[in-house]
Amino acid sequence: MPQSSPARASQRAWRTVLERVERDLLDGVLGPGDRLPSERDLAADLGVGRSSVREALRVLEVMGLIRTATGSGPQAGAIVIATPTGGMSALLRLQVAAQGFPLGDVVRTRLVLEDAVAADLAGNPQSDLAAAHDVLHAMDDAALTAAEFLALDAQLHLSLSEATGNTVIAAMMAGLRTSIESYVLEGAARIEDWAAMADRLRAEHRAIVDAIGQGRADAARDLVRRHITGYYTAAGLVPDTRPVRTD
Repeated sequence: MPQSSPARASQRAWRTVLERVERDLLDGVLGPGDRLPSERDLAADLGVGRSSVREALRVLEVMGLIRTATGSGPQAGAIVIATPTGGMSALLRLQVAAQGFPLGDVVRTRLVLEDAVAADLAGNPQSDLAAAHDVLHAMDDAALTAAEFLALDAQLHLSLSEATGNTVIAAMMAGLRTSIESYVLEGAARIEDWAAMADRLRAEHRAIVDAIGQGRADAARDLVRRHITGYYTAAGLVPDTRPVRTD
């Protein structure tokens, strides 16, 4: 059924607001920490209804570009914060849930990014791996539940991506991992001996971080690929593509 003219007009109206904010950001009129004009001012300047302005602000908030708060004072209104991790996570999580992004494609993209992270860190003697070592230490707690362990697992991989200093890679890594968080947890329930799997993952994590710290880029990349595909295969999240042994 075709959209009615009022519906199309409403969609154009809130997109007009988004385009205005984007233009102001690109032109340097707005930046992190700045407050957007009030709903009333935006509506008047752009010739749209305040409901369209509110709709646009909700979209910007979900995208991680602004924070909104009611009341008065310096923290009230819509403030530019630019937190790409949150927006990226929300987008990818919804697309995976709606089957717009197949799970297998997400896993393959993770492999590409994590390969690049391992190579980058191993090739830089100044890489700061302190955060990664802190997470490794926390993961040694044998009392961790599967959910707690996997949360730390995600934090370890994120800490490595953040150590590269590349905010785009860090945001994409956080988004990709968050988008399949529920699948990863469900997969853990299909692993018969979780304690053994946790021990295996701990050893793999330490081997990866050690290889990076020692500057062994090729080894680190190989360990990362084996680590990721090994868990996803064991959890039944991706098909097992390893060759079948006949001996």
